[in-house]
Amino acid sequence: MTLSLAISPCPNDTFVFHALVHGLVPDAPAFDVTYADVDVTNTAVERGEFDIAKISYAALPYVGDDYALLPSGGALGRGCGPLLLTRDDRDEPGEFDLRRARLAIPGERTTAYLLFRRWAGDRAPARPEVVPFHEIMPGVADGRFDAGLVIHEARFTYPRYGLRELADLGEWWESDTGLPIPLGAIVARRSAVAVDAAAEWIRASVRAAWADPAASRDYVLAHAQEMESDVVDRHIALYVNPYTLDIGADGRAAVDALLRPVSR
Repeated sequence: MTLSLAISPCPNDTFVFHALVHGLVPDAPAFDVTYADVDVTNTAVERGEFDIAKISYAALPYVGDDYALLPSGGALGRGCGPLLLTRDDRDEPGEFDLRRARLAIPGERTTAYLLFRRWAGDRAPARPEVVPFHEIMPGVADGRFDAGLVIHEARFTYPRYGLRELADLGEWWESDTGLPIPLGAIVARRSAVAVDAAAEWIRASVRAAWADPAASRDYVLAHAQEMESDVVDRHIALYVNPYTLDIGADGRAAVDALLRPVSR
């Protein structure tokens, strides 16, 4: 049996799934792997295209009943939220008019955009533009966009683009709720895989990654958009944490809070 798996090419995902993808988890099946931005996997899972996939927690309400949320392998944490960025030479934050801004976002059903909408309220632009993740910071830097909503390793690299932070949405979320930030979820198709077994495969893969971090290094670097070792290491250290093994009660409470109805 071969199952289809969709994850991002980001270091946290490739680090976590290395053992599973490479047949190093006992009793786990083989996997046909697709690497894609989360906006792609969000919509693909809505169409039922993968057996196991990484999606945004914000996309869970749009996923069919055949998919189950797994407690392992996802991205939750503290100090790891999306950032709202603009150019260094733009107005001061208090003078920045979000309602008129040309805003680049990584997807309408991403957790980043849902957190932004909660934070911005009636200041949110009516028509943000969905842009592939790797194009957001260059687009803000060259003036195509007034601001950009970024995730992943952009947290570590945005100053090199001449950008500055308007808001740390994870910091705001933690201050407002006291809960960790629910970013990326792992879902499994019930008709294709035993959900409990899938969760255990992923837990085993996480444990293997922690037990021998060097084993996945070449695989992680082969897919990383930022190749610098320091950036990769900081990315993994931030996004792969105890919640990756099991989201626990705090993680479930965070997901429930995130998915409460929001205006707009």
